[in-house]
Amino acid sequence: MFTIKSLLWVLIGFNQAFAVSWDPDMDPICKTNQGSLIYPSPSIADGYTYQLLTNQLNRPRDIIFDTNGNLLVSGDPDGIFVVRTREVGRGCIVYDEKTLLGGTSGLKLNHGLALSKDGGTLFASSPDIAYSWKYDPRIPSIDSSSRRKIVTGMNSEGHITRTLLTSKLYSDILLVSRGSDGNLDMDAKHLPKGKCMIKAFSLSKTEEQDFSTQGSLLGWGLRNSVGMGEDSRGGLWAVENSADDLQREGIDIHQNNPAEELNFLGNLKETAFKEGYVAPNYGYPYCFTTWDPRDIKNPTYDIGVGDQFALVMNDSFTDSTCRDKFQPPRLSFQAHMAPLDVKFHPHTGNAWISFHGSWNRNVPIGYVISVVEFQGSEPKAPRNSDNSIKNIMWNGDTAACPGKCFRPVGFAFDTAGRIWVTSDSTGEIYIITPSHSSLSESPSRNDTSGSDTYSNFSRRHSAAATLVHGGVSLTRITVGVAVICVLLLGGRIALF
Repeated sequence: MFTIKSLLWVLIGFNQAFAVSWDPDMDPICKTNQGSLIYPSPSIADGYTYQLLTNQLNRPRDIIFDTNGNLLVSGDPDGIFVVRTREVGRGCIVYDEKTLLGGTSGLKLNHGLALSKDGGTLFASSPDIAYSWKYDPRIPSIDSSSRRKIVTGMNSEGHITRTLLTSKLYSDILLVSRGSDGNLDMDAKHLPKGKCMIKAFSLSKTEEQDFSTQGSLLGWGLRNSVGMGEDSRGGLWAVENSADDLQREGIDIHQNNPAEELNFLGNLKETAFKEGYVAPNYGYPYCFTTWDPRDIKNPTYDIGVGDQFALVMNDSFTDSTCRDKFQPPRLSFQAHMAPLDVKFHPHTGNAWISFHGSWNRNVPIGYVISVVEFQGSEPKAPRNSDNSIKNIMWNGDTAACPGKCFRPVGFAFDTAGRIWVTSDSTGEIYIITPSHSSLSESPSRNDTSGSDTYSNFSRRHSAAATLVHGGVSLTRITVGVAVICVLLLGGRIALF
């Protein structure tokens, strides 16, 4: 006779056999704070951990979640790819596969990637054209017949990324950044040339829009603003890659000058939507931002960190001209760190910046993911700060860079507050987890990355997580329940 006591012993044995707590560090796929085997593992700040999701991508650049939690990645010469992942418990996310998004091949897409506010339109860019398609996140797929050329006339040599940004507050706008043709592009001083500027274009217009002659100007004199972001209040920000190999009055200043920049572009309501708005000029190619004032000899005013200087002075144009007539950056960073993205964390409001790293500095610099703390709509650090960033994840030995280290590019945030970041040179995606992150957290009301995207991502991954509880697979649970059922049905249970 099969007794209750016997059944209890079976249940205890089942629990001991299968209900073992799952430790991600016991799973080689889910190791934390361990990177690729081809270069030393990155270092991470206290309060954070990271996981290497995959190294199976080809030069991943920009990255974005759609409203169903699918991860879209640009940068591959073949087109836009969908990266499929699943969560297997306690924060461990597993890479399953990548699939080409049909209809994005053969267009020379290389960097820019964005989704409309409602998630139903995909935008991507080549060096010459910003395209749009109708997008279905359920499959995911695009309607190839719906392809439109939104912005054209951007083809040039030199810096060929055309970064795209859609506003989460204003659904009719696509922002496009176009950089310089080479290191010092004299065309940038002529507004009609359409170089070195950021513009906003209306999506309600059905015809193609020429970059140089149409759109609303938000800022110019911007050498190469690869990264753009929108804060929770609608403020627009851009990170600037400044010039290389500069000399001033015959003196080589390029090791520590000019500084990289964080620039504020205003709010669309106060800029693109305001009749008669005159966009500021940030100085390029005349004026540059100081990082190390000791290198700026014979200045015409007391130049400090974050102040602008003239590359070439004459009787009518001096450092003082740069100070008085051009827009300085809100913050400055060490020369040649090469910031490529700036995005605002939906829970903290802080700006995350990817520094891709130097290529022409004696001591390599950059190769780091950093945070600028914000208070309200402003960085906490003053404009002249030389210590405005907090490093979160970095290469311990930059002497091995750029050959043997990760080089961060694009960010995306999930609902748990985790930061997903690409590394183009190594084909990788890392996931950074803050200590306060929780799968039950939800984005703030003005989350600039799309609340629908995050809630769907959370639901999908939470559903996947329920298949694994405490390290017990669904198969093992099913087998265990089946055994108990057989015992119950096959024997008679004595109640006393």
